[in-house]
Amino acid sequence: MSNSPEPLAFTGNPLDRANNIRRDEKWLKEQLESEESRFLPVWKLNVLVKSASAPELAWARKGMCESMNPHTGAVLLGLREGIAHFAVDVSSIEKPEDALGLNGVAHFAEPRATAATLPHGEAGIMAQARSLIDWHARHRFCPKCGSNTSVKDAGHMRECDDCDAEHFPRTDPVVIMLVESGERCLLGRQAGWPPSMFSALAGFVEHGETLEEAVRREVHEESGIEVGDVRYHASQPWPFPSSLMMGCMARALSEKIVVDRHELEDARWFEREKVLRAVREPGSDKSFFVPPPMAIAHELIRAWAES
Repeated sequence: MSNSPEPLAFTGNPLDRANNIRRDEKWLKEQLESEESRFLPVWKLNVLVKSASAPELAWARKGMCESMNPHTGAVLLGLREGIAHFAVDVSSIEKPEDALGLNGVAHFAEPRATAATLPHGEAGIMAQARSLIDWHARHRFCPKCGSNTSVKDAGHMRECDDCDAEHFPRTDPVVIMLVESGERCLLGRQAGWPPSMFSALAGFVEHGETLEEAVRREVHEESGIEVGDVRYHASQPWPFPSSLMMGCMARALSEKIVVDRHELEDARWFEREKVLRAVREPGSDKSFFVPPPMAIAHELIRAWAES
């Protein structure tokens, strides 16, 4: 269980995903034609948000379907108070705000830049919509035989038109870990990050590997540090494109750092006092800062620093 004082970004999706009824084609057709149904436009993986001092997702009525990508269709996100909510890809429109008459009313926002400003739960809907639309764009052709695929199950499956192979959206498991050794924690940085930003180490879980094994392998590969005890802390959807970040605390068994320069630019041990200041007084130390609160890395670092 997470001890986070605030919900993590992209969590808390309030929609009932309606898995038990979304295969019913008659029901689905009724929802697509209903005046009550809501449609969330997605343009080049940016999601429509109301242009207001307190942003929120901007939902459209069924007329939005006229502008959607025919290869994707309307993807069912779920139900809220019995009303169907869909995502639609409108990336084919050159200037969507102009074409849809949205100027001054709503705009297409980049999820990372917007998630923290949305009401809790809406960023979770945004993550679901972005990941599903992106998955459809990447799976128009069957990876088994190369033929075209068609949308099934309200956008939650694609079926090959030739060999009938079924393809489902996947989530990529990623471990992200805060390695501790007494009053110090291990943080690293990649070359492309803002100067002076350090974060928890992370990496994809490989086939046939447990979370604990992935944590130990990734930490050793990137930093040369041996890890013993691994404890799960919290998770976070990360729709870039479709990862699940699984946050862990890990106890170091060694101290000497040997950085893999192909993975990291630097890795260091940081004292608890310095880390706590970076969490509580962001910007106070120009030589060192950590990711913002929307990232699970921040939650892991904060939880350790305040423990």
